Formats: sequence, structure tokens, C-alpha cells
Amino acid sequence: MTAKWGFLASLQTWANSRKLKSTPSEGKGHTFESCRVRQLAKYRSDEMNVVSAQKLKIGIGNADSISALLIQPPQARACFVFAHGAGAGMAHPFMETVATGLCDRNVATLRYQFPYMEKASKRPDSPAVAHAAVKAAVTEAARCCPGLSLIAGGKSFGGRMTSQAQATAPLAGVVGLALLGFPLHPANKPSDQRAKHLFDIRVPMLFMQGSNDKLSELKLLQPLIEKLGPSASLHLVQQADHSFHVPARSGRNDREVMNEILDKFSAWIGAIA
Repeated sequence: MTAKWGFLASLQTWANSRKLKSTPSEGKGHTFESCRVRQLAKYRSDEMNVVSAQKLKIGIGNADSISALLIQPPQARACFVFAHGAGAGMAHPFMETVATGLCDRNVATLRYQFPYMEKASKRPDSPAVAHAAVKAAVTEAARCCPGLSLIAGGKSFGGRMTSQAQATAPLAGVVGLALLGFPLHPANKPSDQRAKHLFDIRVPMLFMQGSNDKLSELKLLQPLIEKLGPSASLHLVQQADHSFHVPARSGRNDREVMNEILDKFSAWIGAIA
């Protein structure tokens, strides 16, 4: 994709990906190269950021290195260390759209691959390996973005692994966790057993969840957020599924849903960072 496309083209690609068969988390995508360059539709009227994604390699202990993409706007006020879901890597259109949308809101992002995705394996890493990747990515973000507050998190599996890593040992410099489509349980197997570690986290948490997410039933999620206390916030995207798609009968489209998510996320960052 060239710089002429930008955010709206990336978003259109994400919307088109609905036609692809994928895992409950996400499908496969392609590589993004820059923030949007010009306004292709009536989205925002102010000046757009033009920032190229920097390709990085991150070492993880004795394991092989993993790839990462850093987008850092000139007036960045925080950096989101952004982990992908189980079924797709950092270049998935959803990941690209979030990264470019946050760039326009003056938030840097560091997207990275888990080791299994780097090796093109379909089997996710063990928690220990995934946690090591999260910690290495946070360390790299701190090195690349000195002075910026760090937000860690991710989509589905990536958010779960990040929260587990934070619960095990606080991630240096991280002031909050943002969890997009937290997978509270497998599809059609309601349970809150995956949430036990969340009670060991001492930084603010933002859960952004579709109200029709089959991997996080509201009858379990909402009481959980209440039990976690004031440090946990829940933003429900009405009628959205685990991938934040909404049905046509909702009267909204994916672009509007993504704007809602990004605006909420940006405001939350402003409140804690």
C-alpha cells in the first residue's frame, strides 16, 4: 500500500476483510507503510499526520528476534504497545487502522509479532514465550519513545497475554492497559476463569468490547468490570461482534464504529497519561 492511501483506504481494506474466512479473532492482512496523507472523505477537517512506519527487530532473550512497526507522530503524547490477535499478525487491516487512527490523534504505536506469527505457525506461543515478547516490546517502545507514557495491550489474544504479563510483573513505564475484544472465554463456552489475573493488575484498564462478542458474554463481563473496581473501564460498542463489525441493520458502518473506538481510546489516554 502506498502513502496515497492512508487511513481511509486502510479502513476500507479492513471492512473488505469481512468477506474473508478467519478465526474468531481475526484474519490475515498486509503491510501498512504510512499514516494517511490526504482526506479522501469527510472524516476530519484538520491537517493530517504524514508519518512513515519504521520497521524494527526486537530481540527476546535467547529466542529469535521478532518484527515490529513503529509509527510516531511529531506531537505524540503517548505510545500504545499493540499486540495482535491469535489468528493474524501486526499487519492485519484492523491493526493498521487502529495504528493510523491513533497517529492522527497524536498517539504513537508499536505493533509487533509474537514469535509463532513471525515463524508463520498457526499455533500460538505458550504464555511464558508470549509474556517475554510483550516485555521486550514494551522495553523497545520505551527506548524508541523516551519521555512518552506507555499504554500496553492488544486485540483479543494480544490483550490477554499483555494483561497476564502485567499481572505477573508490572511492565516498566506502562501506565495503563487497553484491551480490545478481551477474550473472556472460548466461543459458546461462557466462563470467567480467564479473568483471575486481572485482579492483580494495579494500573487503569480500558476494555473495549462489542456487545455481541461471542468470546465475552456481557452477563459475565459487566459484573467482572464492577468487581475490578474504579481502575477498570468498559466501553461497549453496541451490536458489534468480536472483530467490531456491526450488522447492516444497526444503521452504522465499520468506519463509524472505528471512529467511536478511536475517539474513546484517545480520550481515555488523555485522562491517564
